[in-house]
Amino acid sequence: MESSIPTSSSQRPVWLFRFACLVALATLGLVCIGGLVTSKGVGMSVPDWPTSFGYSMFALPISMWMTGGVFHEHTHRVWASGVGLLVVFLARWTTGSGSRKTLAGVGLAEVVAGLLLMRVNPLWKGEAHFLLGIGGVVLAAAAVGFKNAPASPLSVRLAWAAFWLVQIQGSLGGLRVVLDSWAIGGTTGGTVFGMIHGCLGQVFFVLVTCLAVSLSGWYPRWSRRAGDIRGAHWVFLGAALVFGQLILGLWMRHQHAGLAIPDLPLAYGQWWPKTDPESLLRYASRREGVDAITSLQIHMHLFHRINAILAFLTILMAFRSSRVHAKGHPLKILGTAWLHLVSVQFGLGLFTVLTDRAADVATAHVAVGSMTLAVGCWFCWAVGLHQGTTLDASRSLSNSGLPETPVVP
Repeated sequence: MESSIPTSSSQRPVWLFRFACLVALATLGLVCIGGLVTSKGVGMSVPDWPTSFGYSMFALPISMWMTGGVFHEHTHRVWASGVGLLVVFLARWTTGSGSRKTLAGVGLAEVVAGLLLMRVNPLWKGEAHFLLGIGGVVLAAAAVGFKNAPASPLSVRLAWAAFWLVQIQGSLGGLRVVLDSWAIGGTTGGTVFGMIHGCLGQVFFVLVTCLAVSLSGWYPRWSRRAGDIRGAHWVFLGAALVFGQLILGLWMRHQHAGLAIPDLPLAYGQWWPKTDPESLLRYASRREGVDAITSLQIHMHLFHRINAILAFLTILMAFRSSRVHAKGHPLKILGTAWLHLVSVQFGLGLFTVLTDRAADVATAHVAVGSMTLAVGCWFCWAVGLHQGTTLDASRSLSNSGLPETPVVP
């Protein structure tokens, strides 16, 4: 028999929003730990998955857990499992009690798929155990019996997207370990899947934060207080540049090319260094503990610097466009927050080089980069809401036969 829990509009959205914020913060922590694992190059400190040195992930002895890079890699795994658990139950809460049948069907299908996969090929044993584990969590969420209505249609769609993406992320994280010995396009399978895993990690963080925003009181205010912003193209371009910057940074960390150029603002004393074989050997000979530096690493590092400047200037233009609004307007708040974040991010990028890529500074650089992308996406969302509102108003005026009134900023 299902128990009934009050779901009044004054209580349920508040606690659901708070839970969504908790999930977003946990996801940001996961991004930070993942960046730390990559920056330290300890992604394969635990060579098996989903077990850890043959132990259940949650039963690894503390003495082994606290050893070298194992601590970072295993903590990342355990934390990721916790985030997956939170996201599944966030989806259950957001989509309402009517989703229990769907969740039960999905969980049962994943358990059956896991059992079948174990018999197909020993190579996929890890994926089989992962499906069994996540399927059990989904079935547990379906068994939660309290009655509650679904949130807004937008929140429900975002919750389902997060539900599926967190499972894809878990699977990719496992494949990064299992297929590390494979060669794909001249590089290891672990590196390829690790980069895909890192890119989707940023997307997942933005998705969870957007879900939290949709459950908050901010989203209705965005709709009601939509205002004109003539520089909307700067907002969308800035968000694209920030995402591109995160991908470049991710590539550099996975290729261990974060310090392919150790000085700034010049590069080996030049604005654009030579990359012929003799120059590359000379660069490597100057660096203690560096065996070789490739031209691709240097060029990607240069593109990362150039793109950082372009992103900063673009976000500055978006901020200037948002200043036409009154104090407290959502677009002005977002524009100001975005500029502050990208300024901090720019400074952390400089300190990453000056501190010889210190792990704590590099991790802070990753964290602020994720928040910069999230705020940029919220800004795009707010601008898109305004453009949709303006289009609907224009259509209504056109259908009514009344003359359109020009918008005055």
